[in-house]
Amino acid sequence: MQINIKSTIFSFAALLLLASCEGGYKKADVYANAQAQIFPDYTGVTLPVNIAPANFRINQEGDAYQVVMTAGGKEYYREASTDNEVIIPEDSWHKMLAENKNGKIQIAVGVKRDGKWTEYKPITNYVSGDTIDQYLVYRLLYPGYELWNEMGIYQRNLTNYDETPILENRDFGKQCINCHTFRQNSTRDFMLHVRGKNGGTLISHDGKVKKVAPKCPTVKMGATYAGWHPSGQFIAFSMNEIQQFFHSSGQKPIEVSDLAADLGVYDIANDVIITSPELSGDNAMETFPAWTPDGKTLYFCRGNAYTKNTPFDSLRYDLWRVRFDAKARAFGKPECVYEASATKHTVSLPRVSPDGRYVVFVEFDYGNFSIWHKEADLAILDTKTGKVRRIEEINSKDVDSFHTWSSTGRWMVFSSKRMDGGWARPYFAHFNATTGRFDKPFVLPQKSPSFYETFMKTYNLPELITSPIKNEGLLKLIQSGLKAQ
Repeated sequence: MQINIKSTIFSFAALLLLASCEGGYKKADVYANAQAQIFPDYTGVTLPVNIAPANFRINQEGDAYQVVMTAGGKEYYREASTDNEVIIPEDSWHKMLAENKNGKIQIAVGVKRDGKWTEYKPITNYVSGDTIDQYLVYRLLYPGYELWNEMGIYQRNLTNYDETPILENRDFGKQCINCHTFRQNSTRDFMLHVRGKNGGTLISHDGKVKKVAPKCPTVKMGATYAGWHPSGQFIAFSMNEIQQFFHSSGQKPIEVSDLAADLGVYDIANDVIITSPELSGDNAMETFPAWTPDGKTLYFCRGNAYTKNTPFDSLRYDLWRVRFDAKARAFGKPECVYEASATKHTVSLPRVSPDGRYVVFVEFDYGNFSIWHKEADLAILDTKTGKVRRIEEINSKDVDSFHTWSSTGRWMVFSSKRMDGGWARPYFAHFNATTGRFDKPFVLPQKSPSFYETFMKTYNLPELITSPIKNEGLLKLIQSGLKAQ
């Protein structure tokens, strides 16, 4: 019989530690006037009742650690160890959340150093009875396009740590895959772009995948950014001429800019794009379409037209909307709803809440590609009052962008570089529809508390979906779709 000496020593040390505690938790010699520093920052956050355990590391220097989690006067987890990583059993965690909907979790932390125990102020988190959509879909790639040929689209089960690939570009010639878009948080209909040999726009509709090349006779560019119409009959597309610029110095080493952009609605069944002279042409650039839940209004961003002499830092977009008559297949007259350019700002990525009342978008200094702008913040428009405000309760000092609502409108996921300024990670925030405010956000829980310090890829375009994409046969459908002419 083989004995794991390291494991045995560790277990023996833990037993000795527990034996020295009163009731399993050592009485403090010192009481700190602050909470223990933990990583990731799961302090004062609101958690969905169905989220995976929020494991963390205690960042206080010490020789031993002890943690007790209670809720509603009941203890659910207790651990004493020489290890500062707190790995919470999934069954205990889910039981605690289920039994304490709309309640509080108290986390008591003690640290032993130089023979004395310090007890810190308890950490309090909140449990929302609002469930979050069970799956998150995102693209993983290296943040600076260094290895753009190593990327994939993945889905994560938010109730545990299971991550499965939907598509990886190594499966079809290492082509670029991007802009996955779902209809109302559902896998019934979705689309994505594949760039490269035999690439195109791939639409999964009614269980079939087909490759299309949506183009308008009056517009030279092809389909780029998309928004599914609630009916599933249409997809709104911006048709962009995009250029990447790499700078040798400065705070923004990469800039992505439109050189031209127009707007149209693709009729899937009839393979035509519906547009209007007021949404296409050389006098302005239109991009990032997003439908209201009733499908009668299309929000988008409109900016000043680009010319050869236009400085990139003068390109600014405002938030617009236009009525759309699905039966007549016709647009109304566009109107500006937020003139960000008047204060020398720009907007991108409008997303309408499932109840249609709120529009969240990104606001920053110039351009339309926010992920490379450190000053990018999320802002919210209340369509009932017409008021716009920066969402200070969830913004950070670094990039906050690429956001989507949950199917219920009670949660939002967004990408943020707040952790280290280099990599975007998905953060979640609970939304109160009555007050129009969000709770403090938290990063996607991982099994290892040190995951984000070693994982070198960035999370791009996080989208919440209610059920998983069943990728059995999907790859073959995609491959056959790519071969189609």
